Amino acid sequence: MTQTDADLQATLRSRAEGLAAPLPALLAQAEQLAASVLPGAHGRRRAGTGDEFWQYRPATASDWGARIDWRRSARSDAHFVRETEWQAAQAVTLWVDQSQAMDFSGHRSRPSKADRARVLALALSVLLLKGGERVGLMPDMPPRAGRAQLDPLAARLMQHHSAEDYGTPPMSVLPAHSQTVFLSDFLGDQTALQDAVGRAADQGVRGALVQILDPAEEEFPYQGRSIFTSMGGGLRHETLRAADLRTRYRNRLAERKDMLADLARATGWQMLTHHTDQPPGLALMWLWQQLDARRVR
Repeated sequence: MTQTDADLQATLRSRAEGLAAPLPALLAQAEQLAASVLPGAHGRRRAGTGDEFWQYRPATASDWGARIDWRRSARSDAHFVRETEWQAAQAVTLWVDQSQAMDFSGHRSRPSKADRARVLALALSVLLLKGGERVGLMPDMPPRAGRAQLDPLAARLMQHHSAEDYGTPPMSVLPAHSQTVFLSDFLGDQTALQDAVGRAADQGVRGALVQILDPAEEEFPYQGRSIFTSMGGGLRHETLRAADLRTRYRNRLAERKDMLADLARATGWQMLTHHTDQPPGLALMWLWQQLDARRVR
């Protein structure tokens, strides 16, 4: 091996180690968050078609005689039906905005929007995979089941970053009648977002939009001379009276939120705005409830 080859190998190894270093912490944080929200969660504890025994329940007038477990019923004066657990694994595909804008944090005490999105996505994956569901990640990780899917998900979330200032979901083909979750600030091209959500809905995909914002993006606390630049450096605006922009800015943000709510309503999706100073468990519980409610329909 030449010196150049050795240098390249050392550089590659150093980069790989640098990329891998945050993974254990991210996984641990996601596991802890999932456990704090739903300790011992089981994603499919309901009656349905399957092989695994779930429970006995008293027979009703609508139950056929073939459904009655006569051995169990012989031990009491009532008739019982032996129910199995629903085992139709659902496919859930996540899109996590990796654009430059997601790296914003308005204060050192708060995580960036990207950090919060990654933790929520991975914690939700932990819960879904434990429940036997299949989880994938846009644009090119198809939904798969099992714990073995978790490490690749975490690695992809840490490695992939977009050079774009703002992100929009890719026009991916999703499994028909599956579910999807988009996590973003949704401050990018609204037409592209509407097209992506509309296309997914046309495929019978149901989903949730989680808008992640820093409190500073809600409050616009700036005054006096200020220079605003996008995280990627592609946009720049200088003003001597930043406070004069506050009302217009808040109106524009309110319009964007209204657009998201209207889009969710029109497609049968759900929408949540989550702030990085809020406990992540609130958003995770909301997501879990939305997905769980849809699995029983």
